[in-house]
Amino acid sequence: MSNMDIESLKAFNAVCESGSFSLAAEQLHITQPAVSKRIALLEERLQSLLFDRIGRRIQLTQAGKELLPRAQGILGQLEDTKRAIHNLSGSVNGRLVIATNHHVGIWRLPMILKDYTQQYQEVRMDLRFMDSAKAYEAIILGDVEVAIITLAPNPEHHIYSLPIWQDQLRFVCAKDHPLAGKTPALLQDLSLHPAILPDETTFTGNIAQQLFADHNLDLQVVMSTNYHETIKTLVSVGLGWSVLPESMTDDTVHKLELRDINISRTLGVIRHAERTISNPATEFINLLTNNADPDLRDQEWRLSRPDFGRGALTPRP
Repeated sequence: MSNMDIESLKAFNAVCESGSFSLAAEQLHITQPAVSKRIALLEERLQSLLFDRIGRRIQLTQAGKELLPRAQGILGQLEDTKRAIHNLSGSVNGRLVIATNHHVGIWRLPMILKDYTQQYQEVRMDLRFMDSAKAYEAIILGDVEVAIITLAPNPEHHIYSLPIWQDQLRFVCAKDHPLAGKTPALLQDLSLHPAILPDETTFTGNIAQQLFADHNLDLQVVMSTNYHETIKTLVSVGLGWSVLPESMTDDTVHKLELRDINISRTLGVIRHAERTISNPATEFINLLTNNADPDLRDQEWRLSRPDFGRGALTPRP
């Protein structure tokens, strides 16, 4: 496969991801006409139209839908091969693309990122903020190499997960909220009052939703946002109760005590199981494990050094 074919596939993949020729051009740091030319060359090579252009909108044709997973596979294998060959040098440099959600990025990662950038100054770190569910998609698509997020209860089989922190969750309300006077409170009490929760498509939102569903109780979700800082502010002024990580609770909110209810989530790092991990990513994961909760270290997974693809995460036998 020629270099021209590879560049055309990159342009095709970028247009599919962004839904726009202009945004794809920005992503690839080339002009929009250059993107259009690469797509045209690919269509000529395949003798099929890949996009239907309807006004300013574009949609994949059936040929485009057939090509997309194959293009992603080819580009993923190419990057995987480059990483594997580069790893042979043992050097820790180059680009490291990391995804994380806002809570982990603000409350857990700053000092780790500082230590890493000081120790590995030749690594160009690209940190992207996104919801945990979106980070899983980005890992699967190969857009990011590792993600530090809320771990899914049942991750897909080609995702390796490494638990790092156990995050205790607490029910909270305003200090003058009617629920603040109930000690202990019951889930049934909470169901009678408005709630402010992360979207149910998020792992944390799903934990709360599932808890009430398991007890056959309804939820009055009046507002939904995936930013915990925003939730905390709205709760503190009495607009509803919510669930927040223990680390975020302070004297601006009232922590509710619930009888026989204890919920938590696991924060950790994920990566694609079938791709070679780079040296920079391996060292970043090593640093994360050094900062992990003691009872989670080496609990489910371990770092190994296979002959080809240094630092792959492998299941414990």
